[in-house]
Amino acid sequence: MVKAVCYGIIQGLMTKEITEDTIAAIATAPGEGAIAIVRVSGPDSLSIADRIFVGQGPPPSRRPAQSFLHGMIRGAEGVADEVILLIYRAPHSYTREDSIEIQGHGGSSAAKHILRIVLDEGARLADPGEFTKRAFLSGRIDLVQAEGVLDLIRARTDRAANAALEQLDGALSVSFNTLYDATLGLAADIESTLDFSEDELPESVTTNVINQLQTLETDLMSLLSTWHEGHLLREGALVVIAGRPNVGKSTLMNALLGRERSIVTPIAGTTRDIIEEHFSIDGYIVRLVDTAGLRESDCEIESEGIRRALHHISQADLTLYVIDGSVEVDDHDADQLNKLNRKKSIIVINKCDMAINKTIQSIETKWSHLLISATHLQGLDDLKGVIVSKLGIFDTPEHHALISERHRRLLISAHKDIVEATLLLKRPTPEPELAASRLRGALETLGESTGRVYHSELLNNIFSRFCIGK
Repeated sequence: MVKAVCYGIIQGLMTKEITEDTIAAIATAPGEGAIAIVRVSGPDSLSIADRIFVGQGPPPSRRPAQSFLHGMIRGAEGVADEVILLIYRAPHSYTREDSIEIQGHGGSSAAKHILRIVLDEGARLADPGEFTKRAFLSGRIDLVQAEGVLDLIRARTDRAANAALEQLDGALSVSFNTLYDATLGLAADIESTLDFSEDELPESVTTNVINQLQTLETDLMSLLSTWHEGHLLREGALVVIAGRPNVGKSTLMNALLGRERSIVTPIAGTTRDIIEEHFSIDGYIVRLVDTAGLRESDCEIESEGIRRALHHISQADLTLYVIDGSVEVDDHDADQLNKLNRKKSIIVINKCDMAINKTIQSIETKWSHLLISATHLQGLDDLKGVIVSKLGIFDTPEHHALISERHRRLLISAHKDIVEATLLLKRPTPEPELAASRLRGALETLGESTGRVYHSELLNNIFSRFCIGK
């Protein structure tokens, strides 16, 4: 008889909360624009539309699904705006509930007035991400796809947007569901052996399960390997420009950005705080940071800037350590170079038009380096190429989904459980009970990725990052 402990755990966590209230929010960004949209979803959406919409023909609740009407929104104080009203009937809406969208003139005043009228008619203001949360709770999308919505909203490059669209389309969900189903099958196989004594069970059964667990581990690690690229697309790579004062750090910052962002003067110590800007390389966002010059200082303000510079260097995905090629390398530079992580650093010899051979030779004996002139824009394309190489940005397909930090943590936890389950079965005296327990843990963890297993704290953590109206 097959034991079903793991199934009970998973099913017990899958009950989805159903909400009965009607929510509303402004779905467009604040500020001037051609159109402002108020979104309403829930059982009272159409009856609210009947009470506030004035137009020709039958009221909205008697109109067919997916129709749109032209008219006015009227409240207790009179007409709020001339609008287009879109009607979506359940289950053919974003939330799978009855929904309406009111498209009025852009700007904040009219949209706020319409929202106030809708709320006066019994709707409540939506929480951040609540429309997408309802789409998840109704089964229209899973959690991975919901996160794809947020990634698409936040995408700053075409490559990031394409990856988010793949995730929204379900490509990443398929990978997680495949891992989940394989783990579930293996858990069932192991639990089916628990009613047999050790001498009754053919050795080939355990061997087969072990082989499948190792294949599962390989597939999991393959998905886990997409995290680095996903991190670069979502958060951007932190690239810190560091070095002594007056070596050309701020000039390099401006040259890479193509505009004057950092102040450049001949006075040492001009930059005292962290200056961060974003720019794109090969479809990936780089968070470029200019820092205070590294030196001993009695100035409290400059010392704080140096402390912040050192902190950012320690956190950087890549450090561009700039050296003035027109002067000799001193002990301070040598000391800083020795502290750098070689795999995450590029030595940039600036002022190559004035560089002296002694400086170049002292660097090239220990470090790979690049010669540039930030002032004359020489060597910048080569520098960008090295940045791409050091960050591990390769010519990968633009249309593929990539895991996030949340997915990474879940996969690491599941991987640990799967490895331990394998080791338990490989022991001279196999322990299938403990192995089954480990796989139940892996199942619950993998289920959290897509929402097959979830709890309110997990949902709140995910959807609170959305804007109100999405």
